[in-house]
Amino acid sequence: MELAVVILNWNAAAETVRCVRAVASWKRLRPAIWVVDNGSADGSAEVISRECPDARLIRNPVNLGFAGGNNRGIVRALSAGDAPILLLNNDAFIEEEDVIRLVDTLHADARLGLVGPLLFDADGRERLLSAGGRDIARHTNSHIREVTAGVPVREVDYVPGTVVVVRPEVFRTVGLFDEDYFFGGEIADLCERARRQGYVSAIDTRARAFHSLSRSSDLRETLHIYYVFRNRFLFIHKFRHARRIPLYGFWTLYGLAVSLRAQLLGRSAKARAIRLGLLDGWRGRFGGQNERVLSAGAGTTR
Repeated sequence: MELAVVILNWNAAAETVRCVRAVASWKRLRPAIWVVDNGSADGSAEVISRECPDARLIRNPVNLGFAGGNNRGIVRALSAGDAPILLLNNDAFIEEEDVIRLVDTLHADARLGLVGPLLFDADGRERLLSAGGRDIARHTNSHIREVTAGVPVREVDYVPGTVVVVRPEVFRTVGLFDEDYFFGGEIADLCERARRQGYVSAIDTRARAFHSLSRSSDLRETLHIYYVFRNRFLFIHKFRHARRIPLYGFWTLYGLAVSLRAQLLGRSAKARAIRLGLLDGWRGRFGGQNERVLSAGAGTTR
């Protein structure tokens, strides 16, 4: 069974090497592994090249974000053939049998464009992080955290990009990730575009994967929360334009409330990141803004 696997690396060589070796050990699947180094500054590319010689390494000169980085790998995978494409975070864990389940589910229903597993916390393996996602324009927490008994394959608004198998025709039909998101929201955007072309996004509840959140915990106070708020505005502008003003208003008021609470709790970097995300959302300032966000978290703005 053929499969293309795209793994994104950004200053995390050890995690990526672990992830590549796990995928390369699969017996029934024949994974072609593409590793995209996203402008790492810690020598990651050299380590990955040395430790994973069979992986196809793509070196981006700068950090292109989740969207841009994965796009480079997806383009290479599409040029190599018609195998389903597994997008896999380097801090995620999934067994071969679960991936086979996802691929079989994708092949069994021509309507399916994207399918993912139940996603659990790697540090608390019974804690469900996500059973798929809901409309990010309307939900403050878009992750579904309940499983319907007796429904093995559940249609969702989007499949989290942590672990997702995508039919290659989806990318060929609707295009790649929108790089204006940079990080967060791009998978919901892709699923929405796919839905409008007749494809269904779904979670196979018989498959499980695990995501380790510990490495990214520091960035969740700044970069992650900034993009969470800002990218809602981009999604609304693209897909909910008729209700743009009330939805912009809702996210502004909600964001200001979360920012105020963070400020009162002494988490000033988080508060500033949220306010900057709201401001950029209204202004339509999208794409990668890591440097500005981190500078704002340190108490300066540009």
